[in-house]
This record gives sequence, structure tokens and C-alpha cells, in this order.
Amino acid sequence: MRYFITASLVLWTSMAHTYEIEAQTEFSVEGATSTLSIISTTDTAVFTPVISNFQVANPQINVTYTAVSSSQINTAIVEDNAQFDIAISSAMDLQTKLANDGYAQAFDSGSTTLVPDWGTWRNSIFAFSQEPATIILNRAAFKEQKIPQTRAELITLLRSQPEKYKGRIGTYDVRTSGLGYLFATQDSRTSETFWRLTELMGQLKVKLYCCSSDMIEDVSTGEIAIAYNVLGSYAAARDDLAEKIIIIEPQDYATVMLRTALILKGSKAQRAAGLFMDHLLSEAWNEQPINQG
Repeated sequence: MRYFITASLVLWTSMAHTYEIEAQTEFSVEGATSTLSIISTTDTAVFTPVISNFQVANPQINVTYTAVSSSQINTAIVEDNAQFDIAISSAMDLQTKLANDGYAQAFDSGSTTLVPDWGTWRNSIFAFSQEPATIILNRAAFKEQKIPQTRAELITLLRSQPEKYKGRIGTYDVRTSGLGYLFATQDSRTSETFWRLTELMGQLKVKLYCCSSDMIEDVSTGEIAIAYNVLGSYAAARDDLAEKIIIIEPQDYATVMLRTALILKGSKAQRAAGLFMDHLLSEAWNEQPINQG
């Protein structure tokens, strides 16, 4: 079997649509007879193995993978009426809104019964991963420094050495990141510590980011020393940065994101979408892939 992967990085807004594409990749299989179109917030490099494994089992299906921010998924689907078959997002609240507003279609198969009740909504949104929000530290900057294990300890550290960390803290820009907004709202509901931390980060000229991957890169290079509310799964996947970063799962409380998938109403490739959903869910919940008849 031969695969052909082509990619284009796009950081512009075309005249044809208003949503911003970060990257678009074609996973082509020689002799394929149909194409599945996915819009997703997951970095292409992270999701490539999933698509490759799917195509091993389903060599008749090409996959077009479009990576965007979580807010841009809603822009593409709701405002631009863009044609995709599956939407994958780290922003659970925005996925739920899509389903509640009628943009998702119900899906039933053997694989959906594997998903716990807390991992599905209206039989149309399905979780396939659980990923914690973490604090990422630059290892060199903390070589002789006590490692904060809670948000309160992080606040104490920042207050004791403001000049050292001024301009060297990063977190999500909640104006553009749906996941960042979700994490912030959950933080604010869980503890008043979050507001003290937010105020302090603002005083120290916090840098705002769209994505976990960008924060992780800047921590690894020393551009910033601390990144708050970064997806731990993205950091853990960077084996090449293990000697440069420290991943902290706060001990005071954990904020966990469910990465979810849904089949969009009006999908032009419903059988392919069903096969992909079956593959995704069966792999996620530790069972053998279940194929549709």
C-alpha cells in the first residue's frame, strides 16, 4: 500500500471563507475511492498516526485533515457553512453548542457503546481522550529553584521574585482560544486562587498564546520560564524536549479536558465518517476496531 502525504501551511484568511486555517494535509492512498474531510484542533503531527492506522484498515479512503483553532471550527461550520464530515476539538463547550444547535448528527454503532456515559452527549459527541491542564517550566530556569506543585506555591514564587519572571510567563489568550477559555472558566469556578494568579500574571506582563505547542516551544528555548494551563499530552509527546522542560500536574486540583469528535450533519461521506468514528472510539477505549457492516 502506498501513501502520499502533502501539506500546506496557511496563516491567512482567503476570500472564499472567513475562518483561518493553520495547516491542511492530504493523506492520499493509491486506489482510494472516497475522501473523508476532517476539521480539527489537534496538531497534524499528533494526529497523523491515528489517520495512518485508520487507512491501513480502510485503504479505500483518502483523508483531508484541516487544522484550526477551536473557535475557528465554529466559524467554519456556523458562519461559513464549510463542508466537513467530522469535527474534532479540545473545546468541549463549543462542541456541545454545535450539537445543541443542530450541527451534529446522532451516531450509533458497536463502538459508541464502549464510551462511558460521562464521555458522550446526545449520542452525537464522543470523547476519545482525557488530557490534564499542566504547568510547564523551563528546566534551566528552575535548576536551583523549588518546583511549585500547586497554584498557591506558584503565586508565592512569582511574588518573591517578580523581576526574574516579568515577561517570562505564558498562558492562553482566552479571546482566541476556546480551550483556554474553557480552562479559565473551570479554574474560576474551582478556586479563588485562580483570580489571584491571573492578577499577578497580568502585573508581570504575561504573554498570551493561541496554542499549547507554541507555549511548549517557548518554554523549551527559555523565551518564557513558565507556561500555565498547557495541555499535558502535548508536552509529554515531545520526547525531544524532555531535558529542557518540566511538566507539573498541580496537586491542589486537576482540570481535565475531554477531546471529542462528532459527525457533522450534511456530511458527504457518512459511511467513511462512521468507519473513522468506529476506529477512533474503539482504539481509545481499548477494544479491537469495530467495522460497520
